[in-house]
Amino acid sequence: MTTGVVIRPAVADDAEEVAALRRTVYSYKVMSAKATRHMITVHSPEERFLALVAEADGKLVAWASGGLNIWTSDSGWAGISIYVHPDYRKQGIGTRLSDRLHQHLTEIGATRVRVFVQPDGLEFARNLGYDGTRQMHFAGVELKSLPEQPETPEGIDLVTFDQVDPRAAYTADTIASLDEPGDSPLDAVDYDQWVEEIWNNPTLDKAISVAAMVGDQMVCFTMVETDTDRAWSGMTGTIPEYRGRGLAKLVKSVALRRAADAGITAAYTSNDDENGPMLAINNWLGYQRVQTEFGLIRTLDA
Repeated sequence: MTTGVVIRPAVADDAEEVAALRRTVYSYKVMSAKATRHMITVHSPEERFLALVAEADGKLVAWASGGLNIWTSDSGWAGISIYVHPDYRKQGIGTRLSDRLHQHLTEIGATRVRVFVQPDGLEFARNLGYDGTRQMHFAGVELKSLPEQPETPEGIDLVTFDQVDPRAAYTADTIASLDEPGDSPLDAVDYDQWVEEIWNNPTLDKAISVAAMVGDQMVCFTMVETDTDRAWSGMTGTIPEYRGRGLAKLVKSVALRRAADAGITAAYTSNDDENGPMLAINNWLGYQRVQTEFGLIRTLDA
């Protein structure tokens, strides 16, 4: 029985332990200690972001965070994340953390909260009043053998992100994200905040992330984050008028080859169950499903 569990605000110096905990719980997600420190320290004041950790037996055993979604015009949306080390579950730690988060979110005006949980967390989430809306599939691929790279269409130039203007990447990202499957639209993304959270993320590998350009316009892209020997495809998108031309398949194929050349051995990604085109591309690339998480929503009392 664990005694003396301490819950406190997360600080930047927790990054190493939080990253290790996250890798234990989510072996299929990629977030380095640098990216974790960035997540703890870089966020907009309007998010009212709260991050907590739990310590027991002299070590960090749980993480919880929550804040308002300020990248949507649909006000009142918030998101939370809670994960507890497997050895410390069913001891009330997750409940204490969720109580703190829900109280905070109610105080800052959130009305609907979204969370993604693994199958073994469904009962816990439903007991807190969450109900299901969608599924998110996670998949990985070993980079030892990849399908033949598609031809580059005439008029398309392939470049890496260290060769592009961040404004072009922001424009492509925000346009491509407008019809991403989700419970709230990503239609209010501030440029400066995007630069801070996305472009300046220390694990966004600009030498591996690839864009398809038509002149100065980015028409398709894949953003890749790296952590030692693993890579994560954070976002792949094509602006509507260039869809159906195989560009997403092309940029992902090129990026994975660049990752392999840089010593990356495995890549991971996630896709909403409704995103059939991207699921098909990842299947073609050889991704194998490793987990499905469930997207759940709870309405908060005013």
